[in-house]
Amino acid sequence: MHDLERIMWSIIPFAIPVIALIGGMTVAVIKITGQQRLAELERKERIAMIERGVDPAKLPPIMSAYSYENGRGGTGQMQKAHGLMIGGMICIAVGIGLMVFLFSIEPNKAVWGIGLMPFLGGIALLISAKVIWPKPEAK
Repeated sequence: MHDLERIMWSIIPFAIPVIALIGGMTVAVIKITGQQRLAELERKERIAMIERGVDPAKLPPIMSAYSYENGRGGTGQMQKAHGLMIGGMICIAVGIGLMVFLFSIEPNKAVWGIGLMPFLGGIALLISAKVIWPKPEAK
């Protein structure tokens, strides 16, 4: 029994990431399936309204499961820009925190410079967000 217990304890560190990956993939599949079901029901509802005589021009536009504006997710430029902006701000905060922490540990050495890597990465992400930010349409 002692050998079996030792084997189980040696497997646990490898089982935790596997369980986390399987759980994450399961959540992603459930979310995507739910979004597709909502989009399908929205289309069916629209078809039913048109069949009952509602003028299609008076119906609101179909809100795709992937449109960012309706709060359901999305793949548009605005969502990408927001993601880059959030990632950039997080990297800048981590970089500054790392620089302050390392400077407080070793004030006479330049180890604080390690914090420049995430800091500059965050700056690059913010610049990327600015570059792909949707331009306002000219009227």
